[in-house]
Amino acid sequence: MADYHPFHPHPRAPSRPPPAGAIDSQFHVLGPADRYPVRPGAAYEMPSATWEAARRMHEALGFRRGIVVQTTTYGADHRVVQDGLAALGPGYKGCANALVFERATDAELQRLHDAGVRGARFSFRQALGAVLGREAFDRAVAKLRELGWYMKIQPEQNGIVESAHWFEHLDLPILIDHMGRPDAALGPERDPNIARLRQWLARGNFWVMLSLGEKISKAGAPYDDVVPLARALIDAAPERCVWGSDWPHPVSRSPPPNDAELLELLYRYARSEQELQRILVDNPSTLFGYER
Repeated sequence: MADYHPFHPHPRAPSRPPPAGAIDSQFHVLGPADRYPVRPGAAYEMPSATWEAARRMHEALGFRRGIVVQTTTYGADHRVVQDGLAALGPGYKGCANALVFERATDAELQRLHDAGVRGARFSFRQALGAVLGREAFDRAVAKLRELGWYMKIQPEQNGIVESAHWFEHLDLPILIDHMGRPDAALGPERDPNIARLRQWLARGNFWVMLSLGEKISKAGAPYDDVVPLARALIDAAPERCVWGSDWPHPVSRSPPPNDAELLELLYRYARSEQELQRILVDNPSTLFGYER
């Protein structure tokens, strides 16, 4: 298992607080291996990234709501998400890992739903070892429909275009993570991932998460080269963009920035307080089923 940098240990307050009711649309919680066994072949583990540490980060940033997304570290074992949701309280909901559909009974899926899980994240990155085969994928899609969950797509390192045939024909709600992992060097007019995302966003059932700017950037802090990419997506569908911190920043090959810097990067993406309200409050409330 490779060594990666952990999250910033001292989250600070952002330059200005987020709007009331802001939702962090993706963060992860992990824990000690003696309580949450790591899946064989997992790409990483980070036992210090507990729900308590996540809460400290959210308190510093000014968030009281968020989506706990199951990491590939634990595969189909969702105890860490269930424990995190129970501890964090009613402002938090969950997103499962799609591997859960390979072995969970209907009763187990219902328990996840009752705990606050409302979606499942699908990976097509073979390096993470958490990829469903075609038959299992089709069964998972059927279960998503039964449960009323959304589908969440983790893009591959080179973007979403190569894996598009798995999901682009589906009509259920689909959230594309990390702006589709575009190539910042190409810019919004030449990157094929941005072009494909714009096409999907025009359909009405696709959503996009404005996250991972610090890793997508080729220029480094303050990440000026990702601002046009995010703007292109906001302009395409301002009512279906959300934001996620991606804390604790898994598989970071360099030290992650302070999470306040990532929220402040979002402030640069948005042209107005109205856009910021949509991205942080209104849009995720609709997608994840929060009451306004």
